[in-house]
Amino acid sequence: MAGRITPAEGRYGGKDAAERRDERRRRFREAGLELFGTGTGYRGTRLGDLCKAAGLSSRQFYEEYRTLEDLLADLHLHVNDVAARAVAEALPRITHLPMAEMLPLAVHAYVKGACADLRHARIAYVEVVGVSPRMDRQRLERRSVWVELINRLAADAVTRGEIPPGNYRITAAAIIGAINGLMHDWVVGWVDATLDEVADELAQMVLGRYRMAG
Repeated sequence: MAGRITPAEGRYGGKDAAERRDERRRRFREAGLELFGTGTGYRGTRLGDLCKAAGLSSRQFYEEYRTLEDLLADLHLHVNDVAARAVAEALPRITHLPMAEMLPLAVHAYVKGACADLRHARIAYVEVVGVSPRMDRQRLERRSVWVELINRLAADAVTRGEIPPGNYRITAAAIIGAINGLMHDWVVGWVDATLDEVADELAQMVLGRYRMAG
């Protein structure tokens, strides 16, 4: 399809166009989360499978998205937002703590936010990898947000005198790369551990990076 089909306007079934669109998007997202996040995954899902799972038509799909990749991109942003909210909710309670206490709590908040729903974890760490240059750019853009957050926490620790001044952006990039690598391996079953064990290991790794830097 060259582009999305323009949806009908006006009220239908007691809902206006905006409400119907929100409902369609919700159903397509739920179907995509289930199909991409379990079973056959994104690459094994056909449009017909998705529409059947959503209980909607292909025409209704094209009113919301151009391709299945558009839906994958939408879900990738969604699962990142869920993880970001988990961290944002935790930070006000922990940023007053010393870095050695604060970082493990932040890591646990992130891991639980990203992976408590295993479908989210699979989309974030497995299904989006190698799909297209566009998805690679989106992944890198989202990773850069996490790098900036970690770098800001390090800058705060420098201000408090907990760690010496340094180029902690490199450290933050290394941490995010390691987290993504380990979470990928955990999702696909190459790492036999509970989610708490994974979070504990990542927390120790993060602390180690800053101790070595210091």
